[in-house]
Amino acid sequence: MQKESSRKHYFGTDGIRGTWNDAVINEAFARRFGAALAAFLKARIPDRPAAVYLGRDTRGSGEVLSQAIRDGLSIAGAFVCDLGVIPTPAVALVTSHQSADLGIMVTASHNPASDNGYKVFGPGGLKLTKEDEAEIEGFIEQISVSDLPKAEPCGHCFDGLSYYITYMRSLLDEDCLAGRRLVIDLANGATTATAPEVFRRWGGQIHFLGNQPNGQNINDGVGSEHPEKLAQVVREQGAALGIAFDGDGDRVVIVDANGKTVPGEAILALLAREEAACQQLSSNLLVTTVHSNGGLDRAVEQFGGRTERTDVGDRNVLYRMRELGASMGGESSGHIIFSELIPSGDGLLSAIKFLALFLKQQCSVAELAASVKMFPQAEGSLRVLKKLPLESLPHFSVASQAVESRLSAGKGRILVRYSGTEPKLRFLVEAESIETAEQELSLLMAAAEQDLN
Repeated sequence: MQKESSRKHYFGTDGIRGTWNDAVINEAFARRFGAALAAFLKARIPDRPAAVYLGRDTRGSGEVLSQAIRDGLSIAGAFVCDLGVIPTPAVALVTSHQSADLGIMVTASHNPASDNGYKVFGPGGLKLTKEDEAEIEGFIEQISVSDLPKAEPCGHCFDGLSYYITYMRSLLDEDCLAGRRLVIDLANGATTATAPEVFRRWGGQIHFLGNQPNGQNINDGVGSEHPEKLAQVVREQGAALGIAFDGDGDRVVIVDANGKTVPGEAILALLAREEAACQQLSSNLLVTTVHSNGGLDRAVEQFGGRTERTDVGDRNVLYRMRELGASMGGESSGHIIFSELIPSGDGLLSAIKFLALFLKQQCSVAELAASVKMFPQAEGSLRVLKKLPLESLPHFSVASQAVESRLSAGKGRILVRYSGTEPKLRFLVEAESIETAEQELSLLMAAAEQDLN
């Protein structure tokens, strides 16, 4: 292995991602990546061939990249099952239930069709640890494409798509949506292969958007990143609600009958409350990230639960859940994990959980959302010359301590952090009124300006 100081980093916050035909999203690198994964597996399980499940979303580049990864894996004799077009959480589910050694998803999630990437799941369908990723990066650096021999594909057949569809369909009763009208946006992505079959069992009048993938239109004006189209059609159709997934199906957005998007924190709070009522919320605990609105904490406290916050990223949420024995966690972006069912965020599973709640409560989505109160937020950013440690800034330290004191006892909170990609300091202030939030934000930004510029 190369030393950490000289090793090149390929993995980001959620796998490897880039633009088609750049340095890492191309056929040659994908083959090299597959060979590196095979070497990683060989080091872990030297006494038998590894079993790997491989899926992709609907991007035009997906098939080429998937085949190249499969070729690279086959060099070391790994048995690879190509699942075809399938959602990311389905790969995690199959990897877990079939006791596979690795699951791989070729996707760039909610990014445009010009991008692609690689997500990797280890045993149990869990996303790899940072240590695992570092080890794989070392193997990547050791492998040259020109040194890779030709290999006959080693694989087996398993209909992972049908397995996942059957699993999802079993979670609600047949014809439970009869007499109801819904709009479902599939983002022209991986859920086009699953959601129509799943919803068919439940009846109802279902209008699908983004269900005509052509390799180039994934997330293009549709899906969870563009709920405005869904909102429009929900109003036109007189639907009870609308549901949108992202390109690889691991997140969900819900809009009410008026086309208003339900805050992700409200969805988390409602589902956590229902899990607790059914005695299925382990330790009465919900794990979320530092970005979630403080109203989520207050809503969870109201039913006797508690929240635990971690860094942004569904992997961070999952591993914190495992540390604390929690069964549910998620981000305000729509990644929600029910770990006792699937070891990954799953947009369809989250939608099913919400539909079960909606059918049980027999009230509108707007009424459900209104029962969870969010704190008003004020946000800002400050361009900086240097990213000095925040604790070393005298004016900012005094101001932040004063603001935190005024917002203590559940009256709000502040979140200040440097951007990971730009020379900016980002601010978020939550308070019981927007006027207070904006006033405190101005004080914080002015103090930081004194210290940094």
